[in-house]
Amino acid sequence: MVLFLHNRYRTTGGEERVVDDLAWLVRERLGEPARVLAISSAALSRRQAAAGLLRGGLNPERVEHAVRGAGARIVHAHNLQPAFGWRALAAARGAGARTILHLHQYRLVCAIGVCFTRGAECTRCHGRNTLPGVRLNCRGSSAEAVLYGASLALWQRRVLEQADAVIVPSAFAREHLRALGAPLPWERVHVVAPAVRALDGDGRGGHELVAPRGSGAAPSERRGAAGGPPATTRPYALVVSRLAPEKGVDTAIDACALAGIELVIAGDGPQSDELRLRAEASGGAVRFVGRVGASELDRLRAGAALALAPSRSPETFGLALAEAMAAGVPVAASRVGALPELVEEAGLAPAGDARALAALIAQRAGDRAAGERGRERVRSVCAPGVVARSLAEVYGRNGTRGLTT
Repeated sequence: MVLFLHNRYRTTGGEERVVDDLAWLVRERLGEPARVLAISSAALSRRQAAAGLLRGGLNPERVEHAVRGAGARIVHAHNLQPAFGWRALAAARGAGARTILHLHQYRLVCAIGVCFTRGAECTRCHGRNTLPGVRLNCRGSSAEAVLYGASLALWQRRVLEQADAVIVPSAFAREHLRALGAPLPWERVHVVAPAVRALDGDGRGGHELVAPRGSGAAPSERRGAAGGPPATTRPYALVVSRLAPEKGVDTAIDACALAGIELVIAGDGPQSDELRLRAEASGGAVRFVGRVGASELDRLRAGAALALAPSRSPETFGLALAEAMAAGVPVAASRVGALPELVEEAGLAPAGDARALAALIAQRAGDRAAGERGRERVRSVCAPGVVARSLAEVYGRNGTRGLTT
């Protein structure tokens, strides 16, 4: 039995999908029962959240009871703040479970997890020194900045002491955490990429390769998430992203205007209004479809001539990009963070350089060969069988049974 712990964010995203997909992978590929014990930050009052941060967790007894009641041999923990904290891992260990800490972002050192503030990459916080994040008020609330900074300084080592193994999603994430002074037990840090379920079965994505630029499937038969008018039949580039400064969506808007291709943006976030104004000023054709469900995302990818990942921050992975690649969509991305581990050199541009990205768009939109190369590249990293084998190694031979990859 594998018990997953996850403090869900107020706004759910890729991390939540990774947790759910891992639970599916454990059941389907490792032959183990799996359960997700989740608490949402949206369900916590400010006082409860503050107490969880300062105490190192709110209710470790709940975790202990869950471990004992389910007979869990593995506790695979994801985001622990603010509800679970290090005490949840200690409780799991006390109940006899092996504990795995999964670091999707840089929250072990950075209070906002993305190492990006005031329009640029940031490495000011280092090890237990979280004062720069407090001074810069990276969380947008002085009280939150102090609480998260204090929590990281207080409990960082305690969390790691209670983890039998640590998972990161990329080699870059591991080395960046090392550079940030995270006191990880490096001999027990394992790289395990997220599984892309579209690569299940024969390893092919859920769609045929996109047609050449200008003749591909168009989004004209679909409506936006809000039920708006049908889209045009022109080829389009696709961005699936949280709308926040570190994601570089403004660069994609400018680049698509320069390249003369429509841009479809799926996602929402704090930069939404600013980006809509930028789109109007760019003179380009931009459609904002908001947050959409999995089936609509599949349709958008099936019709896209190209998928873009224009991030400015040191990404730990690039799940939306990997999913586009699995569907055979050619991609163009920033040469930043872990994105070069996924994308071939010919598909990379300097972060924030709209002209360089526009040139890539012109070269790669509708390129079937690039789409096929990308699919094979991501298959070698994110196919469920590949991820299952890596996960089984981390869990340990005594932690799983019935491995069928």
